Amino acid sequence: MEITRDGGIAVWRQIQQILEGQIRDHTFKPGARLPTEAELAKRFLVNRHTVRQAIARLEERGLLRTDQGRGTFVQEAVIDYQLSRKTRFSENLSRQNRGADRVMLDTADMPASAEVARALRLRRGALVNYVLCAGETDGRRISVSAHYFPKPRFDGIGPLVAETKSFTKSVRRLGVEEYTRQSTRILAKMPTTEEARLLAMPRNRPLIVTEGINVDGQGTRIEFCLSKFVGDLVQVLVEH
Repeated sequence: MEITRDGGIAVWRQIQQILEGQIRDHTFKPGARLPTEAELAKRFLVNRHTVRQAIARLEERGLLRTDQGRGTFVQEAVIDYQLSRKTRFSENLSRQNRGADRVMLDTADMPASAEVARALRLRRGALVNYVLCAGETDGRRISVSAHYFPKPRFDGIGPLVAETKSFTKSVRRLGVEEYTRQSTRILAKMPTTEEARLLAMPRNRPLIVTEGINVDGQGTRIEFCLSKFVGDLVQVLVEH
């Protein structure tokens, strides 16, 4: 489709319509990177400002996202992440016919902060097992989560998670057959430099944060989980 300059439709809007059509017919598939502004300007024989207007409009319509330093991408379909008494990362994604993977980023023993101690009903400074993981689906990182477990009950959980890629299987090996979500707090925040780096996202896009407390069959608090999701890719649903 060619640009016309005497048809009464602004050139930038024609470019927007062409690109929108190519997004909708999957010429540019979800997650695909668009050509650069310079490449599009050369293709349409216009200046970069005109291209920028078209891209800005497509971003407003939720069809594109621009990651600073990486380029402009077709927006993927938003993932529904359901929170319930038995919230499980892999099950959440498999129900939507998506792949799920956990990537171990760090594990250590550390003193509990005031926040962690309060959540696990420990004294501040008591040692806890810490596991930091990234959650990925279909090759795209969508979350980073920090998990805290009371020592010594969960000693060795880091290597187990690295091996099984499952917290459910790991705590089962350590004697907890079943656990449930006692409470979840949901909030939004802008990412830190490190969070943006880990999630390959710009710092001007929000995170969805969930703070969850899990308990065993006797009601004892066994885990505090702080999960941060890419707000452009995930919406959190609460099951009643």
